[in-house]
Amino acid sequence: MASDPSRGPAARRPDEVPPPPTHVARFAVPPDHPALPGHFPGHPVVPGVVLLDRVAEAARMAFGLGPLRGLPRTKFAAPVLPGQDVRVVLTLLAPGRVGFACEADGRPAAAGDMAFTA
Repeated sequence: MASDPSRGPAARRPDEVPPPPTHVARFAVPPDHPALPGHFPGHPVVPGVVLLDRVAEAARMAFGLGPLRGLPRTKFAAPVLPGQDVRVVLTLLAPGRVGFACEADGRPAAAGDMAFTA
């Protein structure tokens, strides 16, 4: 069936919409990281601020973003332990806005949105 040129360009079907840009990063916080002593003695846990700093750095590098402006939405699902393999999926949601989902050794650990200066 031929298309009718008088109807203008065909609208994209939902299954043809390209996905937003994504990037996958991996890292581990070493057991000798300076933020670990005292957090918590005998049972070290990676502080949330350290985890989010690593995620923000990965997002800045992946998408060429400026400094972090804020965290409109962040949820921690499980602790991250020193030395655990952290996998983060970053999705560019809008200019300066990145969604993230972290897994530690395959388990959900944290997710949310970050806002950056362009």
